[in-house]
Amino acid sequence: MSIIYQPAGKAREYSPKACNIYLQCTHNCKYCYAPKAMQRNPENYFVTNPQPRIGIIEHLKKELGKTRITEQVLLSFIGDCYCETADNSETVRQALELFLAHKTPVAILTKGGARCLKHLDLFKRFGEHIQIGATLTFNDEAKSLEWESGAATPNDRLATLKTLHENGIRTFASFEPVIEPNESLELMRRTIADNSVDVYKVGKLNNYMGIDKTIDWTDFLKKTVELLRGANKAFYIKYDLRAAAPSVKLYGNEVLSDEHNVY
Repeated sequence: MSIIYQPAGKAREYSPKACNIYLQCTHNCKYCYAPKAMQRNPENYFVTNPQPRIGIIEHLKKELGKTRITEQVLLSFIGDCYCETADNSETVRQALELFLAHKTPVAILTKGGARCLKHLDLFKRFGEHIQIGATLTFNDEAKSLEWESGAATPNDRLATLKTLHENGIRTFASFEPVIEPNESLELMRRTIADNSVDVYKVGKLNNYMGIDKTIDWTDFLKKTVELLRGANKAFYIKYDLRAAAPSVKLYGNEVLSDEHNVY
């Protein structure tokens, strides 16, 4: 099995390629799909100090040495690169150095906040061939702690996006899941106000405790589109949200999943 793979289903909307460096996480998000996807109990997925996958750097060297990968590789769908790992994310640095050497474009999605800034020097070396994103769920810190007890606080994630953007790094924000629409909308307003996000990717909450059935997705999407278009921001609306609010008119560049990849 290749270490760099093509995501399937909903994950494909985020990137044409992906790589998972760790297969466990410390963020303890209630809604996380990874334990079910990996057929694990949450107790076997949410652990203290996850180890990197055995031999991953050697596998990456071999794969990148055989074929040049020109499509964006996302880190990662399973196990956050910047959770509190056993190696302090040193394996992530090694992987990034390999991607850089082989001119492979990279996207990173994390809830780790400032923990990713330890690699800011390396991000800068990628130039326009890297983008760093944060999953934004709650503006309210208490709610964030309740739902994502091991992840960085909302303010930490926002401050990190601002630091990255000020250092010339392309940034994106992932609004998925949307658990309380007003919380997501407020986070959009805050990132617009401090001009810290280049691209917005917006989805919904799917099949979690029936909460998604109580939300007016048409109202949320209308407000989202009005807000982001009004601020002249680039954005992508994920398929599930489009399907839940079909009456909202969207334009081509707002529904093309690969429109905002790096190359």
